[in-house]
Amino acid sequence: MEEADSNLLEIEKNIMTADLSLINMKIHEILHILARYHSVNPQKTKSEYKSNLAKLYCRFFGYNPELMEYLMKLFNPHECHSFLESMDSPRPMTIRLNTLKTRKQELMKALGSRGVNLENLDESFKVGLKINATKVPIGATPEYLAGHYMLQSASSWLPVMALGPRPGDYVLDMAAAPGGKTTHIGQIMGNDGVIVANDLKKERTKALFYNIQRMGITNCIVTNYDGRKMPKSMKNFDRVLLDAPCTGLGVISRDPSIKTNRTMRDIYRAGHLQRELLRAAIDHCKVGGVIVYSTCSIAVEENEAVVDYAVRNRHVRIEDTGINIDSKIYTKFGENRFHDRIKYCLRVFPHMHNLDGFFVCKLKKLRDGPKGKEGEEQIQKVNELRMKNKKDSQIKKKEKINRIKKIKHKLKEKGKEIGNQLTE
Repeated sequence: MEEADSNLLEIEKNIMTADLSLINMKIHEILHILARYHSVNPQKTKSEYKSNLAKLYCRFFGYNPELMEYLMKLFNPHECHSFLESMDSPRPMTIRLNTLKTRKQELMKALGSRGVNLENLDESFKVGLKINATKVPIGATPEYLAGHYMLQSASSWLPVMALGPRPGDYVLDMAAAPGGKTTHIGQIMGNDGVIVANDLKKERTKALFYNIQRMGITNCIVTNYDGRKMPKSMKNFDRVLLDAPCTGLGVISRDPSIKTNRTMRDIYRAGHLQRELLRAAIDHCKVGGVIVYSTCSIAVEENEAVVDYAVRNRHVRIEDTGINIDSKIYTKFGENRFHDRIKYCLRVFPHMHNLDGFFVCKLKKLRDGPKGKEGEEQIQKVNELRMKNKKDSQIKKKEKINRIKKIKHKLKEKGKEIGNQLTE
């Protein structure tokens, strides 16, 4: 064991220049030591081994140190290794059948004739098919263009399954583009009822509109608002889906740049925005209605912490999602202790389920308005801040106008002075 520790010390000194295969070997040596820490004669403390392991992980898997430090808090060393390996592997390609236009057997037969090898997914995903191999681009077949299916991650179906829309419902999808979940909702509703599909970015609504048309959804209205400032006329929805903007820490396999670009500041900033959006989603829902909150992030600050904030500031209750998937929820993290019913939320991890990382929470609205004195004070502070910003903006505008007037006056006086000199 002393020899192994000596080798580890040597590789730690030369992490940046060491061969990746050698670093991988040292990673497994440390994991072996940590797994049998009390039965061996270690030369370092657990925290020292974990610190060195984090550095090796950064070098081998290509993460920035700040993000790696967070992942090491989120998982134990062995689970972290499994997670990192899973993020370097592509997720299975899946498609969602559009029951408004075709049947599963018909679609399987049509795609099979084009050289697509596909199979049914787990019973939890009844409208899903897994693509094992294909000779044609899945996003350009005649069946795709005709709207017979949506190319979509299986994890993305979970929020709509938890939402449980019904024919005749009045539904809001607050961050809808590019339309995967919106079209899923319309499909389940059978085009009976109304869907308001909203997105903040106008350029993204083009893809949203296209997919709604392609998939044959006829009961949908597309809007372009900031979800936090939607019109007061849009209220009393039966069901509200908020698939919130997030850091994407659950879909690193699709966007490896996240490894180096994401920091804790991004996580905290996303968490703040998500709180505001979820609060607005609850306010737009009717009493007795259902709100589903979801993200494709694994960060606690974007998931359990956001839901905990909502429960403490609005009259809502966390409900069981009704989805039969084994889940690991963080009832506490660091110094934070979350609401007891947080255990009814759902988490999907790449290394556990071979799906994109996802978080889903189902809420039932019990009453209108903020919850208690604390909630009222927070709303008051937000309103006061908005008024202050408005006044500051007005003051700056007046100051700018006065400066322009002074400049014009000076130019006018200067012009007169030049004119008098010329006449003389």
